[in-house]
Amino acid sequence: MLCLNTLVYHLKILKTSYMAKESMIAREVKRARMAQKYAAKRARLKAEGDFVGLSRLPRNSNPNRMHNRCKITGRPKGYMRQFGISRITFREMASSGLIPGVKKASW
Repeated sequence: MLCLNTLVYHLKILKTSYMAKESMIAREVKRARMAQKYAAKRARLKAEGDFVGLSRLPRNSNPNRMHNRCKITGRPKGYMRQFGISRITFREMASSGLIPGVKKASW
């Protein structure tokens, strides 16, 4: 069984060696803010059935446009929600022994 606190500790250590691109992170933050800003208006337009009004809202105001990204590399594919990292990063960390209790045969 994996210890989430230990994984978080190791992620903090690796933060200095790996970093997701700041522009990717900034884009995701911007999308999250915009989705939050237009959430009430979007719900009201959906309830009224005003699909023309919905189409006039900014594209990034739709919460479906937000991506889950690896906290270390910024990779959007193969994201593992339980850990907040991508599958490839998980395998690299497990191979180097940074995640206790995980053996190569377990993934």
